[in-house]
Amino acid sequence: MPFSLGFCAPAQKPWMNRERAGDPQLPAQGARRCQVLHLGLVPYGEALGRQESLVAARLAGSVPDTLILVEHPPVVTLGRAKAPRNLRLGPAELAERGIAYFEIGRGGDATYHAPGQLVGYPIFDLRDHGKDVLGFCRGLERSLILTLADFGVTGRSVPGKAGVWVGDKKIASLGISLRRWVTAHGFALNVSTDLAGFRVIQPCGEDPDVMTSLVERLGRSAAMDEVRGRLVGHVAKEFGFDEVVTLSPEEAVSPSRSAFRKD
Repeated sequence: MPFSLGFCAPAQKPWMNRERAGDPQLPAQGARRCQVLHLGLVPYGEALGRQESLVAARLAGSVPDTLILVEHPPVVTLGRAKAPRNLRLGPAELAERGIAYFEIGRGGDATYHAPGQLVGYPIFDLRDHGKDVLGFCRGLERSLILTLADFGVTGRSVPGKAGVWVGDKKIASLGISLRRWVTAHGFALNVSTDLAGFRVIQPCGEDPDVMTSLVERLGRSAAMDEVRGRLVGHVAKEFGFDEVVTLSPEEAVSPSRSAFRKD
């Protein structure tokens, strides 16, 4: 059964010790590689299906660690904590407002996604990262905090709570699942999200007014492409990746265009 959370020497994988043999898409011998999939704006269900496929591939050792970066049309997800009281509107009422609804296997409670929010789904094998689940979550939080710092915003972790806060406001949510040490689900960073959308839920049991965004903190616009680029750099450093290959939405659509190919 998958394990979920709201907040040693690497095992050898077939892709970890492959030689380039003249192919620039193959990792250097012994290199730790991450591929980043930029999917753009896609429905939640589509991204969920992509996660499930990649988890299976990662378990089989046929792909390296992968970070999916995406934005979603309005959607409410309810994690394993499943406190229906934190849904201010039921699924039918949400549908009337054009907001999708999913009950999913991540940790945490009610979360809202919408355009302007940078959502990240790391499909990482924690056997290559010390089998440290809490350390993985803290690493994601540190990556988010460092990204905010690049824009002059001071973020922080709060003991006993998952996610990242700016003062007494929450700017990023975090909730993962784990299957045989391979992670799924992840984080959501509010960049330019319309914060009024959070009023349909109590985010992880909090008052919806607790939510903030990078744009709100800055008092000006922030380019999503720049935020993505900064975040990828910090994730790479935090998790010790030697190589990061980024795929566009067009490249990511076709498995044959993956940065990793199994012989």
